[in-house]
Amino acid sequence: MSTEWPAYDVERTSVRVVLLDRDGRVLLFRTLDPTMPELGRWWELPGGGVEDGESVLETAVREVAEETGFVLEAATVSDPSWTRSATYLRRHVRTLQHEVVVRARLSTAAPVPAPAGRTADELEDYVGHRWCTVEELTGAATDERFFPSRLPELLEEFLAGSSIDEPFDHWN
Repeated sequence: MSTEWPAYDVERTSVRVVLLDRDGRVLLFRTLDPTMPELGRWWELPGGGVEDGESVLETAVREVAEETGFVLEAATVSDPSWTRSATYLRRHVRTLQHEVVVRARLSTAAPVPAPAGRTADELEDYVGHRWCTVEELTGAATDERFFPSRLPELLEEFLAGSSIDEPFDHWN
C-alpha cells in the first residue's frame, strides 16, 4: 500500500534522540525560526538528518556531538523503537521527514550543551535548552509546542520500551 504525502520541497530521513542525563532528565532545545517568526517557539529533541551510508546509531552519535558537544558511547544508544513521518515548514522550505527516535544516556547530571559543532542555522534556531524530568514533560502546559508534537503524550510509553508507530504529523 502506498502513502500519499502532502506536497513538499525536501524529503529526508532523520534520527531524534531522547537524551537522558544521569538523573533521567530529558534534554530539549528551545527553538525558533528567525526567518518565520510567525511560527512561534517550540521545544525539540536533538537530532537530524541521516547522511549517505550512515546507520541510525552513527547518525545519533554524530548529531548529538554536533548539537551538544557530548560524546555518546555506542552502548548507551538504544535501537529505534519509535517511528514517525511528519511534514513541517522551516526557513520557507516544506520538508517531509521520515524519522526514528532512539534513547541515549549520559553519565553526568544536566551538562551544558556546547554550540561549537552546530550549523549556522542551528546557532540561530536554538535559543535555549532545558533538562526536564519526565513528569515535567508529560505534564507540560497545553500552550507548549514540541517536535515531535506528541512527545509529552508518548514519552513514558517510549521509555518503558514500547514500539511506537506514530500516525502522520502535519506539524505546521
